[in-house]
This record gives sequence, structure tokens and C-alpha cells, in this order.
Amino acid sequence: MNTLSHCVYVLTSLSDGKFYIGYTADLSRRLKEHEDGRSRSTASRRPFRLVFCECFLSKNDALRREAYFKTAKGKRVLRLMLQGCLADVQSAKG
Repeated sequence: MNTLSHCVYVLTSLSDGKFYIGYTADLSRRLKEHEDGRSRSTASRRPFRLVFCECFLSKNDALRREAYFKTAKGKRVLRLMLQGCLADVQSAKG
């Protein structure tokens, strides 16, 4: 049986409220890297909360989805999909 090992994930920064959208084949390891500040692109924007993860059988499918979420339209779709979650994150912050 194939496993859903190719993940697209979305973090929201608790410091600036912006998304970080990424791809990984090892979600636990990647989240730990973000948490520990070992990712140059996110180290200064910590802490983060994982708000979305979608897994695929195919790496190509996952990378295509990641690329879509990084477009303006994709970010609008994410905000609509996650509006309840994002409201919870904001209320927990303040």
C-alpha cells in the first residue's frame, strides 16, 4: 500500500500573521526545524502554528498544490478555507 508521504503544509506566524507555505516528505522533522529556527526563511517570524496540511501519493501533485497556494488566488482560497482556524489563532494571541 502506498503512503501519503508528500505533504503541503501551511503555518501561520503568530508574530506577523502571515502564511508560510511549504512542501515536505517528513512533516514532523520539518515542523521541528521551523520550531527550532533552523529554517532561514522563517526563523525571524517564529513562533508558528500549523493550520493546514494536505498529503499526496505523488511528489509532483504536492508540489503543484504548493505552487498554487503560493499564488494570490491560492492564498485567498486558503484564507476562506481556514477562516475559523485563523480567527481562533488570532483570539489566542490577543
